[in-house]
Amino acid sequence: MSRSASGKEILSIIRPNGAGKTTFFNAVTGAYAPTGGRVFLNGCEITGRSPDEVARLGLARSFQNLKPFAEMTLLENVLIGREIHMASGMLAAVLRLSAFHRDEAEQKCRARELLAFVGLEQRRDHLARNLTYGERKMLEIARALALEPKVLLLDEPVAGMNPTETGFVMELIQNIRRQGITVVIIEHDMKMVMGISDRIYVLDHGELIAEGLPHEVRANPLVIEAYLGGGVHAAPH
Repeated sequence: MSRSASGKEILSIIRPNGAGKTTFFNAVTGAYAPTGGRVFLNGCEITGRSPDEVARLGLARSFQNLKPFAEMTLLENVLIGREIHMASGMLAAVLRLSAFHRDEAEQKCRARELLAFVGLEQRRDHLARNLTYGERKMLEIARALALEPKVLLLDEPVAGMNPTETGFVMELIQNIRRQGITVVIIEHDMKMVMGISDRIYVLDHGELIAEGLPHEVRANPLVIEAYLGGGVHAAPH
């Protein structure tokens, strides 16, 4: 698979053991302080920055453990992510000035667009607690996109999904990339990873052991050994 016209990529991180990938996401996004190395985003070092600072700089993520605001509507959930783009300021909000109302209307419009983008437009006024598991996954992606990231990290976006749902998510990720956003994926579904990724990175016990195009990674002896040696019954296919 080649890069899109925007030059952005879909990158996947896989590993044959139970540790390393989500920890990597947490370190990159400021949830954990890295014990070594440095993190850069568009040439700017973000090592040690708080999660909200990282988000404002253009790095957003979804979570493996879904965390919607259960007693809020889908629209309200997405609007929370739009707060950093409110231009009218606190005074305008307190005084309910016309600038605030215009700003609020614009953010609601954008939130509805994002819900439509992930297939949830018709459920925008439903409470998040009433969503199915797959719908919660889509809401999580919409909430991350509300931050308008340059780079989007997706933590196991198709875990627990059936083949139809997985196909929808794969197309959704490609559409996100077409909007000029680089997508970095952690995922166990090797068929999905091999079918959608521009490049793949393989971690084993926290160490990078391979990187390259899907067909290169699939044939890499170190990857095959890591998967077979780690108790997985087959190498990536």
